[in-house]
Amino acid sequence: MTSRLLQASLGSPDYDGIRDALRQDTSTEVLAVRGLSVRAAVLPLFQRDEGGALLQAVRLTLSGEGPVEVALKDGDAEVAAAAAEGGTVTLLVPEVDAPRRLTLEVRDSGGLVGAAPLDVTPQRKWNVFVVHHSHLDIGYTDTQGTVLRHHLDYLDAALRLARETDGRPDDARFRWSVESSMPALRWLATRPDDQVAEFAARARAGDIEVTAFPMQLHTEACSTEELYRQLRFVGQLRREHGIEVRSAMHTDIPGAVVGTVDALNAAGVRYLAAAHNWAGRSVPYITGGDRLARPFRWRSPGGGELIVWFTDTPHGMAYMEGNTVGLVDGYDLAEDLLPRYLGSLADRPYPYGPGTFGWYAAPGQVGAAKDPDFLDAVHLRVQGAHADNAGPSIVPADIAHRWNETWAYPRLRMATNADFFAYVEEHHGDRLQTHEGDWTDWWADGLGSGARPLGYVRRAQNVLRAAETLHALADERSGERTGASEAIDEAYDRAALFDEHTWGAANPWEDAEEGGDSGGLQWTRKSQVGYQAHDDALDLLQAGARRIGATFGAARDALASFLVVNPGTAARTDVARAFLPRDVVAVDVPVALVDARTGEPVPHREEEVDPEEWPTRPIGRHLEAVVPDVPGHGHVRVDVVPAATGAPEPVDLGFEGTIENEFYRVVYDLREGHIGSVFDKTAGRELVNADSVAGFGQYVYDRYATAPHFNHMSGHMLVHDKTMLGDRAVATHATVTECSRTPAGERLVVELHGKGVDWLRTTIDLYAGVPRVDVRYQLGKQPTAAKEAVFFAFPFAVDGPPDAWELTGGVGGTGVPSVPGSAEHMRPIRHWVAFEDPELTVAWATLEAPLVQFGSIHMPYAPFPPTLDIEDGTVYSWALNNIWDTNFPSQQQGETTFRYAFASGAAGSGRRLGARTAAGITDPFVATLATGDMPAAESGTFLRVDDPDVLVTSVGRARDGDGLAVRLQSLAAGPVETGLHVPGATGALLSGGLERDPAELPVRDGTMTVRLPACGVATVTVRR
Repeated sequence: MTSRLLQASLGSPDYDGIRDALRQDTSTEVLAVRGLSVRAAVLPLFQRDEGGALLQAVRLTLSGEGPVEVALKDGDAEVAAAAAEGGTVTLLVPEVDAPRRLTLEVRDSGGLVGAAPLDVTPQRKWNVFVVHHSHLDIGYTDTQGTVLRHHLDYLDAALRLARETDGRPDDARFRWSVESSMPALRWLATRPDDQVAEFAARARAGDIEVTAFPMQLHTEACSTEELYRQLRFVGQLRREHGIEVRSAMHTDIPGAVVGTVDALNAAGVRYLAAAHNWAGRSVPYITGGDRLARPFRWRSPGGGELIVWFTDTPHGMAYMEGNTVGLVDGYDLAEDLLPRYLGSLADRPYPYGPGTFGWYAAPGQVGAAKDPDFLDAVHLRVQGAHADNAGPSIVPADIAHRWNETWAYPRLRMATNADFFAYVEEHHGDRLQTHEGDWTDWWADGLGSGARPLGYVRRAQNVLRAAETLHALADERSGERTGASEAIDEAYDRAALFDEHTWGAANPWEDAEEGGDSGGLQWTRKSQVGYQAHDDALDLLQAGARRIGATFGAARDALASFLVVNPGTAARTDVARAFLPRDVVAVDVPVALVDARTGEPVPHREEEVDPEEWPTRPIGRHLEAVVPDVPGHGHVRVDVVPAATGAPEPVDLGFEGTIENEFYRVVYDLREGHIGSVFDKTAGRELVNADSVAGFGQYVYDRYATAPHFNHMSGHMLVHDKTMLGDRAVATHATVTECSRTPAGERLVVELHGKGVDWLRTTIDLYAGVPRVDVRYQLGKQPTAAKEAVFFAFPFAVDGPPDAWELTGGVGGTGVPSVPGSAEHMRPIRHWVAFEDPELTVAWATLEAPLVQFGSIHMPYAPFPPTLDIEDGTVYSWALNNIWDTNFPSQQQGETTFRYAFASGAAGSGRRLGARTAAGITDPFVATLATGDMPAAESGTFLRVDDPDVLVTSVGRARDGDGLAVRLQSLAAGPVETGLHVPGATGALLSGGLERDPAELPVRDGTMTVRLPACGVATVTVRR
């Protein structure tokens, strides 16, 4: 008896409820008399009579007792009739091309029970493309290794099932789409040659399709180079196995970055099947989603284009629509539900009504204005079971076989992903909507739930760009080749594994050894790949720096020389940090630094590594100095020479909390616990909005009155105001622990107390001669499963909202188009935001924390209302949270660092200033000892571009190993043309980012002209 108390998880979809809702929503009660109820549905279901004419279906659902006869009549003429005793009965009537009113009569043994009019309407003749796949969660349902091994087993099974159905009609043969190519790549590398040959042959024949993405990525967590690199496997499949990749699948994650279009195009992919999981945390229909058709063209700013099929269903399980309508359960259920689903698509904005799993909104905001689907085709995904990571099943193919023998329409075709798009492009290509811009991910808030490892990965993404550049340039200078290219690929792959969308178990707070409760094991492995990516990046950077340093020698009259390399594109004055080992120069020898270009001293500060304090670390001196005007992708030699006295000790500036350099004066408000003023000396203007509700740089801690440890709980929350904001606190008791001046600049360190942390430290740096303010927060996070969030507020004294912000593979902005239905309450950015005030541009940059909210702090529950009045000039960095109840970690703790920078400049320079401001924290100077034989030139440039809107993001080896791959990205809103100068270049090829189908570029005196579309990405392969 007790077992009747137990329920299935209330956090998961109720398939029976969804199906019952579909039956109810697609039928109408036409007769209710004497305890009998008859509901009728006119369905897009056709058979042919003996003469070949089409008959269409009217399905009746009867409730009541006793056998009856049902008939449809046209006047006195009987059109169709059948016996029934409760349940459903399907009557077939001649196809109509206009509404036709018939009369429904119900009779029992006593005669006429009742009659009612029933309108038979024309129905669409559907082509249903059943795309069988398995949604790859690398984790979630089981530990990561277990999941991946199972997916390799699925490919074994897919081959067997394909063999079993070889003799069937083409539409009913088993077909399989590999949603994420990683299992296929691993399978091809580990199976016997004969199986590999069979797989490749079936892929070429269209029985199996491998799609483009190796895994399902939070694309906004990827750097641009990481995103492109994860598509290099498309070329590998083509070269090694003759497998052409024509399409991509984007599953579960409700959104993708604007750079996805150009990245897929660069891989030769033009089709994208997107199946978003709303899971109650997404409300696209209140942000324009009712304007987004299921098929549409997604265009990049530069004109690249994908045809997208968007499985738009509000119940949160779009990639299981085929399962929902019975295509994996059995023929009878599919025959009941599939026609109803198709009829609903033709007549309703969404196939299911409000109230089904995951569809919540404010009253009246249910997307009712959305136009019904217009195609005669539907892309219907199916998995072998009602679960993520489910294997293949013969059932969908069996259903298709029986269905097509029974019904003329709809036609069911077991199809690969690309089959559907080829049909749509041929038959409906001229009817598709076109949309541009970012398709902002509603789940991006989950990135804040693993703030520390995420920060390490974001650092790694930038370090890898510099490391690859140094190795490539060292290769060119030395004539030697190392395995750095492969190691860099592997490090990017580890970063991508962290950025894969499954960040933890279904129940992440549990710590079992297997299944969806293996939260502890899954997060341990997940975070480990992030930390490993960072370690690998630093290893590669160190090795690259040593290699480039070995190609230059020290000045003959110097104790040592450093090569200071700027891995960024623009020339800049910035801080350089170097280590001078005691075995190169003894620590008791006073030294000075000299700019080899001018012979002028470079003031520096020193910090000695005390062997008694740090016996486990290299002994010597850490040096910090500001090096002026280091050319982009160039170098300056700084010589270490004897000095009469050592570097000066830091000057104590007292406890007033004020520091300054040539460009800014920063005043900290100790009473309020935030920066009180940032005065721009050049513009003569205050940058801080003193009237904002939040202080500048203020720590804000929110707690929510919701319970932890309930799977999908946040998906059931509707908060239209601040009801669930349980508590908001700010940091207090500010104490200056350091305020000092060194030759490198001035520094202020403030320690505070705040809820949610054991300790909180703010460090503000103003480097001498550097027009930028750097702010670093370090906090000791307390672990808690209570729902919480940490913000840092930056209210700028500017007019209007931000003009632009950096995205993966593009630029967003207040006036920049986005795909309708994108998230608007938060933005996951790469690194910078720019405000364009009429008289001044202000740029703000973040290194570790990608999530921002503009103007207000929003509730983290649908429909995400603001908790503060909107202030256009305020950026809230959403540093961390634990809002999610599944998939993402349920708590986080430990020392965590967040770095920011901001600067101001001339009006109209937003994108350029944004990139330059971010470069100070994303592309720090690399200083390495010159250890070669030939003295280094005083300064030099490895390469350069002419247009200030074009970045050289990195330089690597060409994929064929011959020459340099110079990777470019434009920030401009329109097309640009720039000169690319590479000394010694004799030939060049231009491609779209993946060195595929390159075009010749004329080269003259080491210079080539490169044309880039708006926000375009390109690779120039240079032969020297």
